Amino acid sequence: MAKNRGLGKGFDVLMPQGVDSVLTEQIGGRVQNLFISDIFPNPDQPRKDFDQKLLSELADSIKLHGVLQPLIVTKGSDEKYIIVAGERRWRASKLAGLDKVPVIIRTAKDLEQLEISIIENIQRVDLTPLEQASSISRLHDIFGLSFEEISKRLNKAESTVNNIVRLLQLPDEAKVALQEKKITEGHARSILALKSFPEQQLELLKLIQAKGWSVRQAEQFVVAVKSDTKNTKKAQKRTSSVTPETKRLSKILNHSVSVTNMAKGGRLVIRFESDDDLASLIDILSRVGE
Repeated sequence: MAKNRGLGKGFDVLMPQGVDSVLTEQIGGRVQNLFISDIFPNPDQPRKDFDQKLLSELADSIKLHGVLQPLIVTKGSDEKYIIVAGERRWRASKLAGLDKVPVIIRTAKDLEQLEISIIENIQRVDLTPLEQASSISRLHDIFGLSFEEISKRLNKAESTVNNIVRLLQLPDEAKVALQEKKITEGHARSILALKSFPEQQLELLKLIQAKGWSVRQAEQFVVAVKSDTKNTKKAQKRTSSVTPETKRLSKILNHSVSVTNMAKGGRLVIRFESDDDLASLIDILSRVGE
């Protein structure tokens, strides 16, 4: 089977494409009208709760314009059909009083082919982290697979799969930076750690790009922000590995000195080049206070 890249490199990759569009584009199909009473939700669908206010708004729209995008269904038993994608439209259509809705019917073979295609897509070595996240999200949404099941099919640890999918929760600006390789996946995880502080997320993104911060420095910024969310200038200062104090100490010791701040306290690092250099440094430090 020829591999279909499926995902592009543009901004549209930053969020998973609609489930319906993926099914329609990759397999194609003819739109039919089926009675709503012959269509049922998929019991394995991971989404269980639907906002009633949004459903009512969609029902009002359907009354005016009809169902603009067909549901995707597969044939069940007794001439009944199971929803693969479009349960929200199905529920809103019932509220709107419709008897029939437009659908595209998919066979089990169609869906199996699509699942294989998505899995092959995820396993490509040239896929970016966001492209992987988008494809995994599709497996979850289209087939109702848990992340544990997906991890087994991909031969990856479940924690790895969960961490990849979480990248879709990044602010759009961070998604663009990650997709364009202006930040690393490690940087992205630090930004995610500030999910409850959206302003600080964007500030961290700017600092990573402007100052060339390492992942470790980004992590230090996260720790500092969480300890004092109102003072990001203080967080930046705590993140810096070189301070006026370390510069002064470097001059006294004639060695490079840096500081690493941690959740509690920190670590002072004095660098040396060789065993002789270390012996000289120990000699200097041993005479302190004499």
